[in-house]
Amino acid sequence: MSAVLDGKGPVVLPALLLCDFGHLAHEVDRLEQAGAVALHLDVMDGRFVPQLTYGDVVVEAVRRAARVPIEVHLMVEEPERMVAGYAAVGVDVISVHVEALTDPGRTLREIAGGGARAHLALSPGTPVESVEPWLDDCHGVLVMSVEPGFGGQRFNPVALEKLAALAALREARGGTFRLAVDGGISTETIGPVAAAGAELIVAGSAVVRSGDYARSIAELEAIARSVL
Repeated sequence: MSAVLDGKGPVVLPALLLCDFGHLAHEVDRLEQAGAVALHLDVMDGRFVPQLTYGDVVVEAVRRAARVPIEVHLMVEEPERMVAGYAAVGVDVISVHVEALTDPGRTLREIAGGGARAHLALSPGTPVESVEPWLDDCHGVLVMSVEPGFGGQRFNPVALEKLAALAALREARGGTFRLAVDGGISTETIGPVAAAGAELIVAGSAVVRSGDYARSIAELEAIARSVL
């Protein structure tokens, strides 16, 4: 299923955090019927970030319900303790924060060895140089355009600089890693992030709070593709 994430053109990955968790399988089905080609799940531990969300039990339930690939974004301390478990339940992409890792290369290889794609995430204050040594070990880089774990933030344009820098590094090195972005995505910001190189674009409230999942996904993806 992960091959769908290699398709041409930027795609929107709806984030499930704001969905109705009382009807989780129904929400997953609604998003798939609306055209979502993959889903994004935010795992927060209350330590690396202030919020506490859900864990592997909920992720496994989503995996059973979903027909499309799912990405888990681990906003946790010591993510290396958790990656094997998430890979084992069939997660397609596991994103881990470079700020939380003691040995990024080893963790990325463990994720890949478990059958999932390994993505490195970096917060707004973390420079691109922090992930550069590990670009050959990862399948993608997730650029945060807001501080992880805090809701209601404005899009930080530093993400545009990082995406452009990573795109240039990929071209110079002949790399194949994908570029992702998460935070503050709307009809106003999706064009600039796509133009800067983002291919996997996580959108939360812009989709889930819209009332019309299909219209919102289609509109966002149309804007993103119009700038290329």
